[in-house]
Amino acid sequence: MLSISEPCTFALFGALGDLALRKLFPALYQLERAGLLHPETRLFALAREPGDTAAHLTRIDEQLHEFVPAAELDDDHLARFKARLEYLHVDFLLAEDYAVLAERIGPAPVIAYFATPAAVYGAICENLAKAGLAERTRVVLEKPIGHDLESSRRVNDAVAHYFPENRVYRIDHYLGKETVQNLIALRFANSLFETQWNQNYISHVEITVAEKVGIEGRWGYFDKAGQLRDMVQNHLLQLLCLIAMDPPADLSADAIRDEKVKVLKALAPITGEGLSTHVVRGQYIAGYSEGRGVPGYLEEENSNTQSDTETFVALRADIRNWRWAGVPFYLRTGKRMPQKLSQIVIHFKEPPHYIFAPEQRLQISNKLIIRLQPDESISLRVMTKEQGLDKGMHLKSGPLQLNLSDSRSSRIPDAYERLLLEVMQGNQNLFVRKDEIEYAWRWCDQLIAGWKRSGDAPKPYAAGSWGPMSSIALITRDGRSWYGDI
Repeated sequence: MLSISEPCTFALFGALGDLALRKLFPALYQLERAGLLHPETRLFALAREPGDTAAHLTRIDEQLHEFVPAAELDDDHLARFKARLEYLHVDFLLAEDYAVLAERIGPAPVIAYFATPAAVYGAICENLAKAGLAERTRVVLEKPIGHDLESSRRVNDAVAHYFPENRVYRIDHYLGKETVQNLIALRFANSLFETQWNQNYISHVEITVAEKVGIEGRWGYFDKAGQLRDMVQNHLLQLLCLIAMDPPADLSADAIRDEKVKVLKALAPITGEGLSTHVVRGQYIAGYSEGRGVPGYLEEENSNTQSDTETFVALRADIRNWRWAGVPFYLRTGKRMPQKLSQIVIHFKEPPHYIFAPEQRLQISNKLIIRLQPDESISLRVMTKEQGLDKGMHLKSGPLQLNLSDSRSSRIPDAYERLLLEVMQGNQNLFVRKDEIEYAWRWCDQLIAGWKRSGDAPKPYAAGSWGPMSSIALITRDGRSWYGDI
């Protein structure tokens, strides 16, 4: 059960940015509403925008009304939340502005959340240290941390110069989702699954993170990153690690992260011929989404019409260890997909001896489906006999289902609510360690280098489809198909 946070001063750098207004302030308000903020906790909204402080606070209040459901807003909680909140104009590169911040903060422990470009993380850390705040501050770093291994090391080294690893919290909001947390409980608290969680019983694994939206005005950032850097390097590889890791010695942060690093180190590099058989990159062209026409990637506002940045990636990953020898992990993620969907599908092997009707043999497969969005649920597909005197031993596939939305009377907390509370309580279990970042980048960098050498352009796919046809071939080549595509 979640407990009240420790007293602190929460300093949000980049407080007027999209992430802060859409996600972070609503999450902090929900912690207030749940009674999980310590009475002495204060909130500082820090941004470069000068001007009327009251106007900036009004803007934050307006965004709360937009992004928090009306039924969850009430005057008492809003009043308490706004009483904690102060706005301060800070130029993140000017040391003198931090002296003013230190005076306003006083002696309390500090949580410094960097909702800013990673390029200024080092400068913020340096100026916090000059102001005498570093020794009592935990820092929260938003992704992306760099654009490759070398740049990520520069960012992490700049932060590490002022903050030890036990006070650095690298955030990946997927790790705060209730269903992702349930992965550990599902696997290690149920011998039904853990005894069969290996190459003897599992045929293959799918991880899909699909987005309906396009670029949404983020062309400048996204075109330099692409879908591999933006999604695979962090979200999908983190999910893969939680599925594939061995049991940790305990639930401490480093025990869990040690096991995740072992998975990343065991990922087989994809080089040579594997770049054409095991990886597909795509770029959406004009098509239809929700019944309306939408432009292609190269037709988006402010686009570079010569861009070869990928908006879709599908790949087969193989883990070189005993547990997963011969078990492919199929990953795919893209923009302008038919639906917003994040799910993991564990495909169990067929029984070794088949005794039912030959025409039904292809149906005999148990699947564990872990859905992260749009709804959070866990479903185990099992085979049962159809009811009826005329059915004989005709089989059907049906779910044994845990729907997290229906299984509790209270709302499911947003991932950022859990993660912010964990930072305030000093728990690093749900955050990413430096070596995880580096091994993930090392694996992705060899893909990017291979693409550059080959010079192959991304394959086109119509907006509103499941990606290029070659992404279907990638999995059908192994005699399989993507689960649930319609």
